Amino acid sequence: MSDDRNNNIGWFLAGLGLGAVVGILYAPKSGRETRESLLQTAEEGREYVTTRGREAREQVREIVDRGKETVGKQRENINSAIEAGRQAYREATSDKKS
Repeated sequence: MSDDRNNNIGWFLAGLGLGAVVGILYAPKSGRETRESLLQTAEEGREYVTTRGREAREQVREIVDRGKETVGKQRENINSAIEAGRQAYREATSDKKS
């Protein structure tokens, strides 16, 4: 039984070594090229996130500005309506007094 176990471990180690050799032979890039590629990809990702963040900030700013304009217009409309109501009340009460 110990011979089978040693034999299996031997085949496992042989397969592991063969896999490592094949991996090195068929690796598309060297270690330095792979690190440079990873750094470049990370830099592109950072630039993408920065750009999208800037665009999102601009969109939020535009939405907030439009909201402020809308609130300002509604405030003017409400103030006009209140003033018209006050004027109508004044006219109605002054007619009763006369």
